[in-house]
Amino acid sequence: MTRLTPRLQRFIETMPATPVLALDLEVVAERYRSLESALPGVDLYYAIKANPAREVLETLSGLGCRFDVASVGEVELCRAAGIDGTDLSFGNTIKRSDAISAAVSIGVERFSFDSDGELDKLTRLAPGSLVSVRILCDGAGASWPLSRKFGCSPPDAVALLRRAGDAGHRLGVSFHVGSQQLRPEAWDAALAEVAEMAEALDGFGFGLDEVNLGGGFPASLGDGAPPIEDYGAHIMKAVGDRIGGLAADLVAEPGRYLVADAGALVSEVVLVARKSPADAVRWVYVDAGVFSGLIEVIGEAVRYPLSTSRDGGPTEPSILAGPTCDSIDVLYEQQPVDLPVDLVEGDQVVFSAAGAYTTTYSSVAFNGFDPLRQVVLAADDLR
Repeated sequence: MTRLTPRLQRFIETMPATPVLALDLEVVAERYRSLESALPGVDLYYAIKANPAREVLETLSGLGCRFDVASVGEVELCRAAGIDGTDLSFGNTIKRSDAISAAVSIGVERFSFDSDGELDKLTRLAPGSLVSVRILCDGAGASWPLSRKFGCSPPDAVALLRRAGDAGHRLGVSFHVGSQQLRPEAWDAALAEVAEMAEALDGFGFGLDEVNLGGGFPASLGDGAPPIEDYGAHIMKAVGDRIGGLAADLVAEPGRYLVADAGALVSEVVLVARKSPADAVRWVYVDAGVFSGLIEVIGEAVRYPLSTSRDGGPTEPSILAGPTCDSIDVLYEQQPVDLPVDLVEGDQVVFSAAGAYTTTYSSVAFNGFDPLRQVVLAADDLR
């Protein structure tokens, strides 16, 4: 049986209509406190794309968290939760001009960029703001490495920051070491590049106001990720070794770490079948799949811990697939999963550590299936 909080377990035992994501706010709060303790002196900006539920935003805001947003829609979600614009950082390096203007109008002062064109927009529409240039990171060691869509080389970043400084902006540098990063030491190489950039900028008379450590802090996906204390120790040592002499503020943008382990996605078996009687591996189809929030299983990059309502008996290898008529809707085939031999239609299959990037990735109505429903367990629920 995979790890589920007693509150999540009690919810699952009510046999809810599936598929549904149950999210335990107590875990969200505990994860925030753990990361805050591991990264002393680092301001945390929750990447709300991971799970933008209002209850999550209100819980984290009450703990002192700030927020990383990527669109006007996310800005509005934060505002609806009572979060002030000065507590937001617009982290998307690709922004419409009207989105920048809308953010500025409600007090947003921090923006990310990685190109001349984006800097031009920020200088015109957000004069004097803090602009953080994003540098490329290879993502080695991450389960979900990020592509070259975002970021630029450190030399190009220095040139951009010189332009930004000349235009009167406050200056920052950001990077992202890849989602579900399994190497606590991954931040060191990026911080070494930041140190070289800071030295070059100092030669031109500019200093850094902010260094953004990005995200990458992992959930408990059974892939051997070290405890968050190890990440904190490695990162803070690298900060001291590489940029300890800078007066820059430190920020980070956790997403998955804060909400993934708080969530359990409950699904139901729709069909158990073999393509032929001679097949050694059967197919198990459930009512949750790629299009109902489990898109991170593509390429089997993320493997969720699984439990079922029939755990405890013999198991056999099974290909796990979703319910739609699209052939991409197969969850685990390259590495089949061991599921109970006696699994039948109507049994539960629970995906643990699924509180991040599921409701937000769920399609609107592909094949007529409803988007993934979410139930948030507040502090006094299911006592």
